[in-house]
Amino acid sequence: MNKPMLQCRSVTKRYTQGILDVEVLKGVDLTIGEGERVAIMGASGSGKSTLLHVLGGLDKPTSGSVVLNGVNLDQVSSSALAKLRNKSLGFIYQSHHLLGEFTVLENVAMPLLIAGLAVTEARVRAVELLQRVGLGHRIEHKPGELSGGERQRAAVARALINKPAVVLADEPTGNLDSKTAEQVYQLMLELNQELKVSFLVVTHDHELAAKMGKVLHMEDGLIVS
Repeated sequence: MNKPMLQCRSVTKRYTQGILDVEVLKGVDLTIGEGERVAIMGASGSGKSTLLHVLGGLDKPTSGSVVLNGVNLDQVSSSALAKLRNKSLGFIYQSHHLLGEFTVLENVAMPLLIAGLAVTEARVRAVELLQRVGLGHRIEHKPGELSGGERQRAAVARALINKPAVVLADEPTGNLDSKTAEQVYQLMLELNQELKVSFLVVTHDHELAAKMGKVLHMEDGLIVS
């Protein structure tokens, strides 16, 4: 196993509200090594997206631990957690989550600016990566002026701009036709191999899952394979 980049141990997640008491994660163990590509599949409601949110520090586990790049997420302040997430994690969603009022260049440069990089340097790095993902001619366009595939490529660029240890992707090809989905996958594969970024992808897409290094299945709040 390569150096562990993201680990969770005995992670549970329970939602309680009034008489409602639902255990969504029931003791999940998972390790993602450096440069690994892992897909998680499973029926809707099996806990996949909840697990991704917990691993990404967007939600706290009810019990158990999550360790990102050697840091236990439970043992850092909220401001330190925000910095760690910005530096070590990239996120790709089914709907790209680009900010409509900003240009593609501004969207992709934003994580660098949040991290405190100078505007000029952030722009240079964002332009380089946008050229790399085939969007060099689109940098001054707003997301609404792009096709679905272009928006998703911009989202991949934004997820990778900080050279994170791990990219968490929730149905990254869910809204794309098969040809565009293949382009986005190829881009993820190239960047995975070039930058040694680990990918953890939640997907219903069997073709995408088959191209990952490892496929895990979730059932009723547990990883069963």
